[in-house]
Amino acid sequence: MNSEAAQSPTQPIQHRGMITISIMLATIIQALDGTIANVALPHMQGNLSASQDQITWVLTSFILASAITMPLTGWLCDRFGRKSVFLASIAGFTIASVLCGIAGSLTEIVLARFIQGIFGAALVPLSQAVLLDINPREKHGSAMAVWGMGVMIGPILGPTLGGWLTDAYDWRWVFFINVPVGAMALYGAWRYIPRTLATRRMRFDMFGFVTLSLAIGALQMLLDRGEQNDWFSSRETWIEAILLAISFAYFVAHTALRPAGKSFFDYRLLMNSNYVTGLVFIAIVGMVLFATRALTPSMLQGLMGYPAAAAGLVTAPSGLGTMLAMVIVGRLVGKIDVRYLLAAGFGLTALSLWQMSRYTLVLSQSDIVWPGVIQGIGLGLVFVPLSTAAFSTLSPEMRAEGAAIYSLVRNIGSSVGIALVQTLLTRNTQIAHASLTEHISVANATLQSPSINAFYGTSGAGAALLNTEITRQASMIAYIDDFWMMFLMTLVIIPLLILMRPERSKDAGQIDHAAME
Repeated sequence: MNSEAAQSPTQPIQHRGMITISIMLATIIQALDGTIANVALPHMQGNLSASQDQITWVLTSFILASAITMPLTGWLCDRFGRKSVFLASIAGFTIASVLCGIAGSLTEIVLARFIQGIFGAALVPLSQAVLLDINPREKHGSAMAVWGMGVMIGPILGPTLGGWLTDAYDWRWVFFINVPVGAMALYGAWRYIPRTLATRRMRFDMFGFVTLSLAIGALQMLLDRGEQNDWFSSRETWIEAILLAISFAYFVAHTALRPAGKSFFDYRLLMNSNYVTGLVFIAIVGMVLFATRALTPSMLQGLMGYPAAAAGLVTAPSGLGTMLAMVIVGRLVGKIDVRYLLAAGFGLTALSLWQMSRYTLVLSQSDIVWPGVIQGIGLGLVFVPLSTAAFSTLSPEMRAEGAAIYSLVRNIGSSVGIALVQTLLTRNTQIAHASLTEHISVANATLQSPSINAFYGTSGAGAALLNTEITRQASMIAYIDDFWMMFLMTLVIIPLLILMRPERSKDAGQIDHAAME
């Protein structure tokens, strides 16, 4: 998609630092809102008189709206210009945050979150595209390091910041905190981002947009509500799966039959091997990152008695490791083959997951912190060179759409990862519990020992206490199974690095020359 005329890398960019700060402020508030509201849900539930099933729509509506709207980014930039879309997105997101904070009913906050998701969808991909455009090619690694830190700060700080705001003030401040940050981002974007003319070369493909939106919406609903509905034992899940299959089949057929550049999705993106390989890798990164972030706090609080604040503190060093690695690796991109950096990053991530797979119910804080730090460093080594490599051979006029699809795939990967580990956690806990209770009988000599009888006794209360401990052990086994699965998934993806071409100066020169024409 020709979203707008790309700036020549040789053209001097004024106020590059202020542009970077402004767009990263916008990126941070959008990334935070994906996770910051999670810990406030119990408080919202009581205040808005909602059931546990109903209150989850506060999260679902935001994810759904963002997923459906994100593919529109390229067309919107082509139609209205990148700066106009960016300003409208920041303003709309900030106003929607105010509406979330003043909501007095469940319907109001779900609608406000839906609006927030619509306007916030373009912020992350646009920030990535702008950073690539305002920086020369040799600084793309450093630019992606800055962008990556903004994107990663959401899952890292979101739950901790949300919990503190909710406890210290009120759940409404989870949304009100976006207002001053959004106002600064809006002013900076208006003041410093150079305006470029909209090319309006694209015709809006309504059929392609509708079919893709239905497919994405059905997939997100299926993943978000599948475990709650017991998957395919529910009529809702079947409806979502059928809608997904039919709408996506129509979208693929429609896109394939239209000329390149005339459909809603420009399939020429899929002809770029680096970009496609980057999509596969970023989906795996999304699965591993968000699944681990979802598993570890619940394990610490549910099985080991950690309060929410303490769980946040022992998992926070993982984020520090990620940011440190991003700062360092941003300077290495362009000097070292990105495939070596990616292999090192995935290797460290696999090492950390292997360490997590050896967890027991008796862990010191260092046993939790250090695998998290190693995983954070590994993900930091992956995120920056992966973003740089994926876009290194992509022409500048296709960056807006490419960035939107890239962010969409990362979000879908995270949804798939969370749904997968939660489903396996529930089912493997049941399987492990059944296996462990097979050994609980009067014939088991261990259970007849004086120490066991003294602790659990022979009463009904003692049996209930014993069952609680068995459930706890079974849950730990299920967590270990999840870590093992992610460990194997990370190892399997490494050989795909051979499909990624290292960037060559000749390619870069051709792309830059094309951008100037």
